[in-house]
Amino acid sequence: MATANKVLGQSAPLATTMTDVYTVPAATEAIVSSLVVCNRDLTNTSFRIAVRPAGAALSDEHYQYYNSVIFNEDTFIATIGMTLEATDVISVYAADATLSFTVYGQEIT
Repeated sequence: MATANKVLGQSAPLATTMTDVYTVPAATEAIVSSLVVCNRDLTNTSFRIAVRPAGAALSDEHYQYYNSVIFNEDTFIATIGMTLEATDVISVYAADATLSFTVYGQEIT
């Protein structure tokens, strides 16, 4: 069973667009250690993060954070330790196109 610590996914999505930042590859599990949101602008904004099991269509129960405020030029870090199965998807949403999202963790094959 091989593991590697790494950036699992990164995105700077368009405003008001749900965007997939990481999909667990086939025959793989992932342990997400942290989710980082960086606001690159001088204005407060908000974000959403959802986890969609097996790539399911987005639904209310998938949200981990919903319209959470992030202050200007600030960084939000969630230390999670979340285990994901093959084809699970982490999706993100930014109210403004000024946020960067990074998912850190390990893949287990």
